[in-house]
Amino acid sequence: MPVFQLNDDVLKFPSALLANEEGLLAIGGKLQEDWLLTAYSQGLFPWFNIGDPILWWSPDPRCVLLPSEVKVSKSMKPILNNPDYEFRFDSDFDQVINICSEIPRSDQPGTWITDEMKKAYSGLHAIGMAHSAEIWSKNRLVGGLYGVSIGGIFFGESMFSRMPNMSKLALIRLCKWLENRDFIMIDCQVYSPHLAGMGAIEVDRIHFLEALDQGLLQSTLKGKWKY
Repeated sequence: MPVFQLNDDVLKFPSALLANEEGLLAIGGKLQEDWLLTAYSQGLFPWFNIGDPILWWSPDPRCVLLPSEVKVSKSMKPILNNPDYEFRFDSDFDQVINICSEIPRSDQPGTWITDEMKKAYSGLHAIGMAHSAEIWSKNRLVGGLYGVSIGGIFFGESMFSRMPNMSKLALIRLCKWLENRDFIMIDCQVYSPHLAGMGAIEVDRIHFLEALDQGLLQSTLKGKWKY
């Protein structure tokens, strides 16, 4: 399949089913709120390195986590009930995305969360479409994640831990909250052993897109979330 060149003046994406074997669909476009929301609603997400043009992806298979299927290991249960760790939504979105961009990761030499990315997702947060799930201890942000929410789908973007297991704790708390509100799935984008250990599975792209269409029929919970 070819990689499509987008017209920056026309907000229109090709079908996600036309992505190439690596999952790359298109190049170009803009990192603006309307572009991002349109992309997510069609099963696409942006991912590119500093200095590269904007790249839009739809991998096959797709990694997803059903909120009701999140795994809570025996070692996590005492942490889950520890009152020293407070779960919050959206109390410091900018700090969450900044830490995600700075935290060292063994599987990549740098960050794909560029200043342009930060600005775009902070813009989505400002209009109530992007959210951060946070773990706080002694008034310090020690773990969390952020993503975009449309309908009954949460599109996860990145997570971090400043203390052991804190990103896991944030994900578990998020899943329980989403399950109680009938969310269909969390889009984890691509497989990782960490996500698989939390209960994430891989599904064919066509099945992901079918579930996405169902999720988009639900109302979107806009504004700041509360736990």
